[in-house]
Amino acid sequence: MTARVKTRTVVVDANAPDEAAMRDAADVLRSGGLVAFPTETVYGLGGRALDDASIGRIFAAKGRPSHHPLIAHVLGEDEARALASTWSDTAATLVRAFWPGPLTLVVPRAANVPAALAGGGPTVALRAPENAVARALLRALGEPIAAPSANRYQTLSPTTAAHVLRSLDGRIDLVLDGGPCAAGIESTVLDLCGDVPRLLRPGAVDPSALRRVVGAIETESHAVDDDEMRPSPGMDARHYAPRGELRVVEGRERAIAEAQREAQTGNAVGLVLRRNAASSEVASLPAGLAATVIVEQLEDDPVAYARAIFAVLHGIDDRNAEVIVVEAVPDDEAWWAVADRLERGSTPH
Repeated sequence: MTARVKTRTVVVDANAPDEAAMRDAADVLRSGGLVAFPTETVYGLGGRALDDASIGRIFAAKGRPSHHPLIAHVLGEDEARALASTWSDTAATLVRAFWPGPLTLVVPRAANVPAALAGGGPTVALRAPENAVARALLRALGEPIAAPSANRYQTLSPTTAAHVLRSLDGRIDLVLDGGPCAAGIESTVLDLCGDVPRLLRPGAVDPSALRRVVGAIETESHAVDDDEMRPSPGMDARHYAPRGELRVVEGRERAIAEAQREAQTGNAVGLVLRRNAASSEVASLPAGLAATVIVEQLEDDPVAYARAIFAVLHGIDDRNAEVIVVEAVPDDEAWWAVADRLERGSTPH
C-alpha cells in the first residue's frame, strides 16, 4: 500500500505550457515523485523511465502487477534508439510517418533499460507523444518518462485531470491539467520484433494507416493470462472497466430493451447508443426512457466515438449506475480500438 501524499494540481495551457510549471514538474520527477500529465491519447502517470525506484512507485500507485510493461515516452527517434538494442528500417519508416503521435513501437530493449520497465521481458515499448504539455515535460526533464494511463489498474482510462484525481488523488504528487485529451483512447501498439509487424493493441492509429506505410501487419486479437509475461500494456482480458457492470448488446432496439428491463428491476442504469443521421437526441427514444435511464448518444463515427467514450463512461459511473448497457459498435476495422475497449471493459472479474 502506498503512503498517502498531498496531490497538487497545476492548470497549464494545453498549447503553450508555462516553462516554470514544467520545471517544477520535472523537479518532482527527479526527486522520485509521480506526475500525471496529458497526452493526445489519455492522461499518463509519469515517472523516470530509467529509474527502478520511480518505476516501482508507478506500479504501487496504480496497483498494477509488476510483470506488466510500461511505455517509455521520448521526444523522438534519437532518444528511442538509445533505449533499443536494435532499430530496424521498419521502425525508422514508422517513426517518420507517425511520430510524434499515438503509435507505440515494441522493440528489443537495450542493456541500459531497467527490466522493471519492460515487466521483466526482453523488449521495450516506446512512443513520442504529440501533446504540447507532454513534450514540454520531456524537454524539461531531459530523459525518458515511463507513463501508463493515470488510473488504478484495470479501471477506466482518464481523459481529463478530474478523472485522474478521482482515481489517484493522494497516491501521486502532481497533476498537470492541460484539458481533455484529443484522441480520448490509448495509442496503437505495434510489435516490431518479428518478421511482420504485429498489432498488440488497436488504438488511435488505424490499422489501414499502418498498412499504407509498411504493408502487411498481423492483426489477430491477443489476450494473455493474468500471470503471463506480455510485451505491451492493454493485453489483459479485463481492462478499461467502469465500476458499474458493462454489457455490450448488439442492435439499438435490443440495447434499449435491455436497459429498460434493468431499470424495471430497480437498478440504476446507463445506456450508451450510437447517434445516426436518422435519429435525434430524444425523439428516437421510447417515451419516458430518459426519466429512468441515464442515456448518452455518441456520434456514429469511430474517431468521434473514441474521443468521447471514456468520458461518457466516467460520467455514468459518477451517477452510480449499477449496469451500463452499450450498443455494440460496427464489426469494422475502423472500430477495432473502440470494440477492444468495450470487450475488455465488459469481461467479468
